[in-house]
Amino acid sequence: MKSVTRSLRVLEAVAQHQPVTVGELTKLFGLPKSTVQRTLVTLAEAGWLRANRKDTTRWEIGARVLAVRPAALQGSSLFAAAREPMIRLRDASNETIHLSVPDALDGMVVVDRVDCDHPVRTFHAIGDTTPLHATAAGHAVLAHLPASEVDEVAAGTLEGYGEETITDPEKLRTELDRVRRRGYAVNHNQYLQGVCAIAAPVLDGEGIPLAAVAVSLPDSRFEPDRLDELGKLVTDTAAEITARHLG
Repeated sequence: MKSVTRSLRVLEAVAQHQPVTVGELTKLFGLPKSTVQRTLVTLAEAGWLRANRKDTTRWEIGARVLAVRPAALQGSSLFAAAREPMIRLRDASNETIHLSVPDALDGMVVVDRVDCDHPVRTFHAIGDTTPLHATAAGHAVLAHLPASEVDEVAAGTLEGYGEETITDPEKLRTELDRVRRRGYAVNHNQYLQGVCAIAAPVLDGEGIPLAAVAVSLPDSRFEPDRLDELGKLVTDTAAEITARHLG
């Protein structure tokens, strides 16, 4: 079991520091270089890791790891519950729809996407991670977390990605109060310039956020007069996903 635990820790370290050398991992774990090298080779043979193409002395995550999350999600009840409502939301809004789940308090991870047919549209790859404090999906989730967890996020570094990013803890709390009152969150150029979104939380039976569903669109198509319309579409979709998931 020690070797399995060591392999998992090495895998996690490569994911965090990639592309990384054997020497860097040796210093990180305080293990013999031969042990780390043997673990890396074993993981590479199984497809979990691979040598970096430009520098073969450095290691990075392999395709097998990248395939695990989508494969797991496709079999999950949340993924199944969300798919059809997301398609209907795409058809109603003619914009790209994203489903994201919180990765503890580290951010939101995109786990599914339904594309619109506009030639110019927003795009997040499956597996992309976005910050909680600077996105509609993140605000939708934060607004329904316990106050202690919101305090933990607010006490951290609220990185600024542009002029619209909320970097002040009190302003963040005020915005989360607004999200709770109206039922949906709005991101207008807070994270990526030119990209906007309206998101609502998918909750469990106790009101804890499991995910967020978002309509994502370019700033060129963002119309404040449509916020109520899109907000209702998103909140209705989130409520349907919740009901289907719990049912």
